[in-house]
Amino acid sequence: MCAVRELHNLILLITWCKMGTALPEGRPTCLMELPGLAFAVWMFICFYASVDGYPSGKIREACTSMIPCHGSSPQLSPEHTIAVNGTEFRPGDNIEVHLSGPDFEGFFIQARDAEHLDSPAVGSFMLVDRKLSQLLTCGRVKNSAVSHTSKAKKKYIKVYWIAPGDAPKRVQFLATVVKKYKTFWVKIPGPVVSQPNALSPATPLHATSEAISTSHSVSYLSKPFNASGCGSMKFCIRNPSNCDPESASCFFLSFQEEKSSVFIEMSGPSEGYLAFALSYDQWMGGDDAYLCVNEDHRVHVSAAYLKGRSPPLLDSENALEDVSWRLVDGILQCSFRRSISLPAYKGRFNLNASYYIFLADGEASEGGLIYKHRHQPLITNGIYNVTGLPQDIGGSRSPQLIKAHGALMFVAWITTVSIGVVVARFFKPVWSHSFLFGKEMWFQVHRMLMLTTVMLTSISFVLPFIYRGGWSQQAGFHPYLGCTVMALTIFQPLMAGFRPSRHAPRRQLFNWFHWSTGTTARILAVVTMFLGMDLPALDLPDPWDTYTMIGFVAWHVGIEILLEIHSYCLVRKVEVIEDDRVQILQSLTSAEAEGRLFKQVVLTIYVCGNIVFLIAFLAAINHI
Repeated sequence: MCAVRELHNLILLITWCKMGTALPEGRPTCLMELPGLAFAVWMFICFYASVDGYPSGKIREACTSMIPCHGSSPQLSPEHTIAVNGTEFRPGDNIEVHLSGPDFEGFFIQARDAEHLDSPAVGSFMLVDRKLSQLLTCGRVKNSAVSHTSKAKKKYIKVYWIAPGDAPKRVQFLATVVKKYKTFWVKIPGPVVSQPNALSPATPLHATSEAISTSHSVSYLSKPFNASGCGSMKFCIRNPSNCDPESASCFFLSFQEEKSSVFIEMSGPSEGYLAFALSYDQWMGGDDAYLCVNEDHRVHVSAAYLKGRSPPLLDSENALEDVSWRLVDGILQCSFRRSISLPAYKGRFNLNASYYIFLADGEASEGGLIYKHRHQPLITNGIYNVTGLPQDIGGSRSPQLIKAHGALMFVAWITTVSIGVVVARFFKPVWSHSFLFGKEMWFQVHRMLMLTTVMLTSISFVLPFIYRGGWSQQAGFHPYLGCTVMALTIFQPLMAGFRPSRHAPRRQLFNWFHWSTGTTARILAVVTMFLGMDLPALDLPDPWDTYTMIGFVAWHVGIEILLEIHSYCLVRKVEVIEDDRVQILQSLTSAEAEGRLFKQVVLTIYVCGNIVFLIAFLAAINHI
């Protein structure tokens, strides 16, 4: 409260000075106070902005200086030490980094060029304990720093640093450690590690007993894959279509026939594992799979057999040759060679036949145990022979039946039902004297749109059951709400078939039941679509899908409010006219004409807006 009061006084002082108003008695002049005022404002902002520090560890603002804005000077003699497990590294190697010492609340670790410690961070890190540490992106290098996740006290932090392909000859580790809010050390110098043939580091090395061997039986990819030759020399699968495997969002798989073998490349954004499988159908099970797994910060490549939906069974006899890998900036890449035919290996498919191709990614534990893929695997839309004519294709992470399910539901509940409700609610007086097939136009349009909604919803409803072969246990509340919406959708036209005549005593009761059932169905349908958009089988882009659906709901509600206000104003306009029959009739005619034009313009705009939302969702479904 004191800070707020002081800020209020400062603002008043600035306002008085700018207006040239005399200050209250006893206050110095503006000219005397402005320098001090500027300093006071600056001090207030610095103090107020930094009073909470960075308890969550989100300290990207300190990437360059590594200095926490805690309003005090750093300590001189560090109590904490940084240790590593080796003195040399090559691009792609993993260096084990330890930070230890007396209890501390926060920390910030980077690796920098030992010859230029003010230069940007070098390489990227991988975590061991996500409860204590988190990755940050400094500058353009992803995961180039590590910090705390909370201010809970800790004594020891362990992470892995991954050497980039363009690493300097010598790299030094630096750490900022916060013991208490006012007690911290900045840029504590750590060991220097060097590439082979570089000059010996001047900083002593603190080795640990838990050393990891830097030797490996497979080679390291010195540069990332590229898409050259796709469609002409090699068979490629890319998602998104035509993406560059060097980018951070591209999943890439290529096959290039070389005499009696096939050279395979696989790449994607993953720090756990990447895998592809050859299958006779679009279901997991009975498939020939190949995995690149980040195991203890080394990538292991192996063949496997998929049996049902259980974890893959790794092949104890590895039939893969010329294995190479790369793990930099969160992008995992591996390549290997496999003979076209492997009759001696059980479960290995011949590569000169046609298959569906799956491409999946997911998380892996430090010991190499893989977990279920985070989202639906990429699956080719047809069967392909990877040793046949070279092609450059994409795939889909959503089955065609699920795509059709989502598309039909969007058409039904974004366009047909919404427009039908607006027509029935606001266009009775507008189209009361217009007829279509012997009935009032508004009623015929409403009935046509609602019957279309019933038809589209019914067709869409059965598609997931056809795809799954039964009830889905992994879809949460979505199928339960969907069944409720389907029941209400069928109930509405059945209830309409028993509609009483216009002047019957029960007509008002029917109108209320008809409105409440329809409104309940629409609300539940929107909730069901919200839940369905993020299910693994569809998984529209997030958070775009949520914001777009919120936009549609706001658009529909806004149009209804606008038409309600217009109807109210139109009624008020007629009510204020004097009680003269001729005048009332003339005014009603004029008001009806005015209201008819306005509503028709609003309806046209509304329909166009709904179509825009529908096209956006259909385009997103087509893109996945």
